[in-house]
Amino acid sequence: MRGALIAAALLLGQAAQAAPRVMSLDQCSDQYVLALSPREAIVGVSPRVDDRDSYLREKAAGLPQRRATAESVLAAGPDVVVRYWGGDARLAETLERRGVRVVRIEEAQDFDGVRANVRRVAQALDQRAAGEAMVARIDADLAEASGAWGGRRALYMTPGGFTAGGGTLIGAILAAAGLKSVAGPGYAPVSLEGLALNPPAAMVLGFFDNFATAMERWGPGRHRVVSRLAREKAVGSLPGAIAGCPGWFAADGALMLAKAAR
Repeated sequence: MRGALIAAALLLGQAAQAAPRVMSLDQCSDQYVLALSPREAIVGVSPRVDDRDSYLREKAAGLPQRRATAESVLAAGPDVVVRYWGGDARLAETLERRGVRVVRIEEAQDFDGVRANVRRVAQALDQRAAGEAMVARIDADLAEASGAWGGRRALYMTPGGFTAGGGTLIGAILAAAGLKSVAGPGYAPVSLEGLALNPPAAMVLGFFDNFATAMERWGPGRHRVVSRLAREKAVGSLPGAIAGCPGWFAADGALMLAKAAR
């Protein structure tokens, strides 16, 4: 038994040594790095990695938090940097000139886009098997969630007063659970007057678990009309940790909404 444990530890150590040294520049890229890279290969994560709306914040304990600047990144010595929005516009070019590979997480409008992100990062980190396992998890969650609400129409709304429809990942999450967004394509503001005069039959809330900004504290999400409709019409709520990034956990959001229907 002891010999088997030693052998397993040696294999893990060899895997970590083989994996490229990696740093993530923002909260969304943090999630991919925490999920796909061996911990020993992570040389830095963003200062927001342990925020409330960080999906894998518990896995980040003890990892070095670094700012998204050229000086900070180069001092950490990564082979690969994963980025969604972190750092200024010149950072990626600067790092690539210094021989650091920069892998970009793209904005995803649907689950095909999410799968592409997973595979792109997994390939860069030499973790293809882990990436395919993550894609399989997405597919399993979507299969379980499929059609749960039977096409029921619902309004998605954030505390800042915005909604989302077709061509957005939020719209894809709703559709995966059998909900149809009443909003038009893309993102748009919600009219409080329209809510009061023509309230939706159902609502899905997004980011209501964390009123983090001044706009949210004093914005439409705090209005009495929205508060009343949220109590009476909400059929589900997507936490910021799920709704905030184009990650594999968007499928968790679809399954969460589907389970609310059952």
